[in-house]
Amino acid sequence: MELKKLIEEAWSNRELLQNSTYSDAVRAVIEEVDKGRLRVASPEQEKWVVNEWVKQAILMYFGIQQMQTWTLPPFEFYDKMLLKSNYKELGVRAVPHAVARYGAYVARNVVLMPSYVNIGAYVDEGSMVDTWATVGSCAQIGKGVHLSGGVGIGGVLEPLQASPVIIEDGCFIGSRCIVVEGVIVEKEAVLGANVVLTQSTKIIDVSGNEPIEYKGRVPARSVVIPGSYTKKFNAGEYQVSCALIIGQRKASTDLKTSLNDALRDFNVSV
Repeated sequence: MELKKLIEEAWSNRELLQNSTYSDAVRAVIEEVDKGRLRVASPEQEKWVVNEWVKQAILMYFGIQQMQTWTLPPFEFYDKMLLKSNYKELGVRAVPHAVARYGAYVARNVVLMPSYVNIGAYVDEGSMVDTWATVGSCAQIGKGVHLSGGVGIGGVLEPLQASPVIIEDGCFIGSRCIVVEGVIVEKEAVLGANVVLTQSTKIIDVSGNEPIEYKGRVPARSVVIPGSYTKKFNAGEYQVSCALIIGQRKASTDLKTSLNDALRDFNVSV
């Protein structure tokens, strides 16, 4: 609570950051986020709550950090942010060229293929961040999640009240999917390749007799593929992208194998 008080005071008056008490508080918050003891968003009573003051600390951290040059010939980098290290001690497998910024939490038994995890993100135990996948700032990734090749999980720092993207436990996100703007993918859902989800994307359950429409949320255990619907414009009628829920993952299928098999059950490519 003391950290929260200091961060909120500094956010209201940035000149306070010249005082080491406040700048140290910012750095302390980033350390807590890096170690997973603080989160940008937390599950509370079956809903996700955004901790705005943690996002405030991350934004102020950019302001107090100094630019510096790193060289790894023939490469050179010029940035404010340190990178995570000590992967062996963390119990994380990091394949070259995996990059995770300091201030992102990566739990034990996570596998980072050549990928990128930004500050404020949270990647829980046993998850896979596959080749060229991106976990944006403050995104929350649950346990046992598979982010397939080229997946883009959007980041968010501003506005402060905006929710980050949340991928709950046991989800499978297929190749080249994009999930942005605080969309929540609930537990054990499966997204087929190339699904794009924003807050305005229609998510239509077509597995029953009548369509059921969602926005901003994929219900638990749903199997989702890209789709389209007809929308009328002044210039005529055109197809607009949407996402289609075509069924549910089978309860009888082992979770690890069903990540891929759930899609194949419906003859959908991974």
